[in-house]
Amino acid sequence: MCGRYVIARAVGDLVAETGAVPDESLGEADSERLRANWNTAPTTDVPIVLERLAGGDGRDDGGELVRELHVARWGLVPGWAKDPAVGSKMFNARSETVLEKPSFRKAVRARRCAVPANGYYEWKREPGPGKGGRKQPYYVHPADPDETIWFAGIYEWWRVPEGAELHSAALQPGRDGGDSTWLLSCSILTTDSPEPSAEHPVLTELHGLHDRMPIPLAPEHVDDWLRPGEDDAPQLVDLVRAEAHRTAARWVLDPVDPAVGNVRNNSPELVLPQRSLF
Repeated sequence: MCGRYVIARAVGDLVAETGAVPDESLGEADSERLRANWNTAPTTDVPIVLERLAGGDGRDDGGELVRELHVARWGLVPGWAKDPAVGSKMFNARSETVLEKPSFRKAVRARRCAVPANGYYEWKREPGPGKGGRKQPYYVHPADPDETIWFAGIYEWWRVPEGAELHSAALQPGRDGGDSTWLLSCSILTTDSPEPSAEHPVLTELHGLHDRMPIPLAPEHVDDWLRPGEDDAPQLVDLVRAEAHRTAARWVLDPVDPAVGNVRNNSPELVLPQRSLF
């Protein structure tokens, strides 16, 4: 599972790393849309990288293949949804069922994306005072602080009804070439946590942390994952799931301040390792 993560990368860094073209609304005057977020929670606006066939209706229906950096709301809102609030429960998609679930199956076949992160948070119940012990948050991140995790994601466009009041940096007017406004949203794929490993102790730590984990894309598979196409979706899901644990073997886990449990707390201090008191 992935319910909180860190994204503290500048627009220019993400562009340089992926070769993506920033959405035209991400001009220098609007750079606050992608400011660092040390405690990203569902329904937050986050950066994603996607590839689409630009042309046709201006979204996904034909033309030249382009790679773009966009702002999306974290929590996928299917095109058929009547209320965007459903996205608050769809911030993760189980890779084992993503091809069958009505909420996700169209997106995973045609609208895949990569969600950048410095790392993510997970909570583990540990011994401590009181009944049931205490929940200790951990920050899971690459050993190299300059390395970006690219989570396997999916995205959707949701047409905002005329007259509806919706406030989000992920709103994009005129994406269909008309007067409609669209909400771009995303979800992160998850898989089973790894089995214990003597060769890679971090995999043993991940096994004990939680039974699920977000899927990181291996660098060599990012291009394939982003490329739109329905026919190879099942094989791609199998591929990124199979490679997830190998990619995660480069991570480390640090216990961090329980203050991260309050989403209103948002500062670099949240990721600083803490010594256990027990």
